[in-house]
Amino acid sequence: MKARKEFNVKYPNLYATPGYHKQADEFNRVQRGHQHVFETLADFHVVSFIGGLKHPLVCAVSGVTYCLGNYLYLQGYKDTKLDVKTARLMKGGPLNVLSVLISMGCAISSTISLIKA
Repeated sequence: MKARKEFNVKYPNLYATPGYHKQADEFNRVQRGHQHVFETLADFHVVSFIGGLKHPLVCAVSGVTYCLGNYLYLQGYKDTKLDVKTARLMKGGPLNVLSVLISMGCAISSTISLIKA
């Protein structure tokens, strides 16, 4: 909502139109970063829940790291001084990928334990 007001992009437009909106690229970078969070959140929830059955503390720390990684991902992506192809990775964004992988490892461990039981 803050970016919509700041860059004057009204609903129902998901993205700003270059040529019509003055700061289309800036808004679109914020929007793509925001959309990325929604695209990965469900996957993280599933693996974190399953992994948390056996490794609750590891998955809890992984959840905090995931949130921090998403914040840094968004900060990097919206920074227009950085190249759009690498901006999301420059300020610590890979932390969210690392968090998903850790939770996925915990989920695999939990699943193997449940199958053996």
